[in-house]
Amino acid sequence: MSSQATKRAGATRALQALGRLKTGTMNKTEAAYAATLEARRHVGEVAWFKFEGIKLRLADNTFYTPDFAVMLADGALEMHEVKGFWQDDARAKIKIAADLYPLRFIAIQLKTKKQGGGWEFKTF
Repeated sequence: MSSQATKRAGATRALQALGRLKTGTMNKTEAAYAATLEARRHVGEVAWFKFEGIKLRLADNTFYTPDFAVMLADGALEMHEVKGFWQDDARAKIKIAADLYPLRFIAIQLKTKKQGGGWEFKTF
């Protein structure tokens, strides 16, 4: 294994070792995005949003809970998934959910300061 690959593997293990937050608890990136949704609600773009408010069945014993269920001012319902880093299982689940449900699924990733900051959006 190259030294670069070894460093990446070590970094991944370090992140995984941190553990997960309790269900219903936002991480820092999700909290920052919730503030963005709240600002959009105040200007009338978003009618309502709920953190981990909807659980979707993908298959027997397989579920997907989007980070945010968002209702836009026009009544359209969207599922927003906020990630700092995408792992393969999360990407697979959002793609499967988008194929199964007649909803708009949006992946949101925080841009670094070097990238200009803000949010990057990808629709599924």
